[in-house]
Amino acid sequence: MARLPSAERRRQLTEAAIRAMARDGVPNTTTRSIAAEAGVSLSVFHYCFDSKQELIESVITTITGHYVTVVKDALRPRATLEETVRAGFQAYWDHVRAHPDEHMLTYELTQYALRRPGFEHLARRQYELYAETYADLIEQLRQTMGLRLHVPAPVVARYLAAMTDGLTLNYLVLGDAAAWNDILDTVTAHMAGLVSEP
Repeated sequence: MARLPSAERRRQLTEAAIRAMARDGVPNTTTRSIAAEAGVSLSVFHYCFDSKQELIESVITTITGHYVTVVKDALRPRATLEETVRAGFQAYWDHVRAHPDEHMLTYELTQYALRRPGFEHLARRQYELYAETYADLIEQLRQTMGLRLHVPAPVVARYLAAMTDGLTLNYLVLGDAAAWNDILDTVTAHMAGLVSEP
């Protein structure tokens, strides 16, 4: 087994944990099964992570990072504000459709953390991360397009987090992909109404 830097090994184990948890469920995923998924010894896992809490936080942060990267890339300025915002939502939606198990895992992680004593802070951190992520995306749009918000940025960020959370869960439950174009158009029009272009 090649010796990897600790940060790279943590990344490898986190991605293995995401695969194992998405396949087997959070409660059924053990440190041993994660190590096996990553192709490393159990001692390597314990060298990289002090606790299951630390691993779960890494999983939450990594999953969020997967879709934030594609959304940030999609948010380059386009001809109109609506086109730019729509491109960001479309990138997120495309990620949900391509990786439904990963998005389903985020809901399972929330429930797992809320029901397990001592893990509650991870559910809170998960939703704080969502709001922080949207705040960063809003700031990106403000800087690249010179937008002015009609509502405070933290309120818009939490609203977007709640809205996409609900829409994602709705899709995972109902699987109605055909309805999403109209939904994305509606969300885009609403968001565009909350800002002014220079």
